[in-house]
Amino acid sequence: MIRTESVYMRFGGLTAVADLNIDIRKNEIVGLIGPNGAGKTTAFNAITGVYKPTEGRILFKGTDVTGAKPHKITDLGIARTFQNIRLWKDMNVLENVLVACHLRMNVGVIASTLHTPKYLAKEKHARELAMELLDSVGLADQAGEAATSLPYGKQRRLEIVRALATEPSLLLLDEPAAGMNPQESLELMEFISSIRDRYDLTILLIEHHMQVVMGVCSRMYVLDYGVTIAHGTPDEIRNDPKVIEAYLGVD
Repeated sequence: MIRTESVYMRFGGLTAVADLNIDIRKNEIVGLIGPNGAGKTTAFNAITGVYKPTEGRILFKGTDVTGAKPHKITDLGIARTFQNIRLWKDMNVLENVLVACHLRMNVGVIASTLHTPKYLAKEKHARELAMELLDSVGLADQAGEAATSLPYGKQRRLEIVRALATEPSLLLLDEPAAGMNPQESLELMEFISSIRDRYDLTILLIEHHMQVVMGVCSRMYVLDYGVTIAHGTPDEIRNDPKVIEAYLGVD
């Protein structure tokens, strides 16, 4: 589904990501973990077109997407969330999702301006899809509320729903459990697994909450100072001396 080949990301004299080689198969949930400053979000930004890699290639379904613009990456079927929630504050819950639905509407300026039958049919479908997605996460009853008025955990879910509205095949989640209490984190694990199955997704997940990432991922990559220091199953990772040292500073 997604493969990076010796990807480097340099900013002047700083190498944020070095020789990144990840390979994720269809329908897997794979974790990307590491201490703060390890280069995880930088890797996400390279995959989603925010940054153009200094070296290396990124292949999505066998197609080279290295350096493609973010809107093109999204159009191809890669969606993401962000470490810091980025909802549109002046829009309600439904409108936040509808913006993403419009990616697949495929109507021109004239049809949109004149509200032709084709446009109205597409708009109706977008609203139905948005409400279906909101209903799947228990937010349908709050569709008309301001997005930023939702509790923190529900804002996280709304951001994931907005990403799902672009109809991706690969979903990148950047610390979805950040700020959640233990019960919310447990529910998130179940939610991530359920959307993988329901929407036929492949998921790459950055997460510091070890209970979440160990509980939901089949494989994990560990970064430290931009370098991959380990790769394997959760059991292999939790017992890897290099990983223990990177997190705890001890052998």
